[in-house]
Amino acid sequence: QVQLVESGGGSVQPGDSLRLSCAASGRHFRIITWAWFRQAPGKDREFVAAIRRSTGATFYADSVKGRFTVSEDNAKDEMFLQMTSLKPEDSALYYCAESPVWGDQGIIARPSTYTNWGRGTQVTVSS
Repeated sequence: QVQLVESGGGSVQPGDSLRLSCAASGRHFRIITWAWFRQAPGKDREFVAAIRRSTGATFYADSVKGRFTVSEDNAKDEMFLQMTSLKPEDSALYYCAESPVWGDQGIIARPSTYTNWGRGTQVTVSS
């Protein structure tokens, strides 16, 4: 199975920026959607952003819209999450995931849509 490995997390101050990366090992021809989720202690896993590999179409959670940007490098099988204007409430373990489907908001934002997950990278925002 393709392995997804996240990197780029760290501890930053409010207002700072971070760029997360997700590298995929192996080929995954049937994967249509890549996404980022996050999970803070004691909370459910939360959708952050998704990108459709064939078209570059993107979708964002309202909480990050305008601050985060998801992108990909298909040649290198990598996905990125550029995070700016970080807030303490952005602190969480960030996961990348992949899915063989794309759909409406209800489908894209649902964790069960995704068939493969990385182990996460920690982002901590505090002063």
